[in-house]
Amino acid sequence: MRWLHGLDRWMYRGGRPNRAARFLNRLSAIQYASGFAAPARAVTLEVVGRKSGRVIAFPLVLTQYHGERYLVAMLGDGTNWVHNIHAAQGHAVLRHGYREEVLLEEVAPDARAPILRHYLELAPGARGHFPVERDAPLREFERIAPQYPVFRVTHAPRLATLGGTP
Repeated sequence: MRWLHGLDRWMYRGGRPNRAARFLNRLSAIQYASGFAAPARAVTLEVVGRKSGRVIAFPLVLTQYHGERYLVAMLGDGTNWVHNIHAAQGHAVLRHGYREEVLLEEVAPDARAPILRHYLELAPGARGHFPVERDAPLREFERIAPQYPVFRVTHAPRLATLGGTP
């Protein structure tokens, strides 16, 4: 599995997806949005781009922890979708065979550690992007938590900017 993590790191060298990763992300976003042959935890996040104003889709892993749903930025706080979510004040759409308008609320860094550890259990593709092993003590996750944004997923009212009708 180490070689696979190396491939993941190569595809996202410098914290940004290279051409191969962008292509695979587009395919995954389409697959996850349709819900067809997609893992149960795989979703497509749609958010208005802060610069382009267009809806941009990102394939992500939806993590459930203690009855709540979360999205984790595996590439850290410089991730485009994180910046777009901040600009959109948390408003977004999740797709997995159906469309769900959501509000993403950022989790405080001191509450992220157990969610990050659970996320690494569920998302093998993310493991190469974290400087800790998935079975590391919680204190190791507490140390890196400020660098990896986590968002709690809640329901939101219809969003006219993402194609909803008021």
